[in-house]
Amino acid sequence: MSKVLYIIVCAAGSAADVDKLVTLAQDAGWTVQIIATPPALDFIDVPALEKQTGRPVRSQYRKPGEPKSPRADAIIVAPATYNTINKFAQGIADTYALGLLAEAPGLGIPVVILPFVNSALAGRAPFCRNVEQLRAEGVHVLLGPGKFEPHAPNSGADHTDTYPWHLALSALPPSET
Repeated sequence: MSKVLYIIVCAAGSAADVDKLVTLAQDAGWTVQIIATPPALDFIDVPALEKQTGRPVRSQYRKPGEPKSPRADAIIVAPATYNTINKFAQGIADTYALGLLAEAPGLGIPVVILPFVNSALAGRAPFCRNVEQLRAEGVHVLLGPGKFEPHAPNSGADHTDTYPWHLALSALPPSET
């Protein structure tokens, strides 16, 4: 049986191409569940992703009586925004996506973060501290040389086609098929 990968997608320019990561993950044997932050819903093609994964895109906690999503064996946050990375590091769980992330380290679920932030944000002291804090908890933050390099402010749209989706998948333990 394949393992379950949660892909948490945030509201960043490259989010529209998250289907690329879904394809890579499925080709590697993962069952994919998309979790979108509420603002990300405006960036992604929800019906197409639901068709591709065979699962509903989730952005809110389920209502009583609604079926549960399968438990995650691993989580990728991509594209991960400045806001989501900072909130995750601080333990803020004010959305469904952040609630899942808040629990993941304590449950032993591997988490990989592939940021999509500009250099002005990535250079801020609070962000740098939060990245180091997440790394200290065992979260794989793919930021720096050979990983994700922050782009210049106001140039994010120029970098969506080269967003390195494959790096997030390669940082995960292999799935069992």
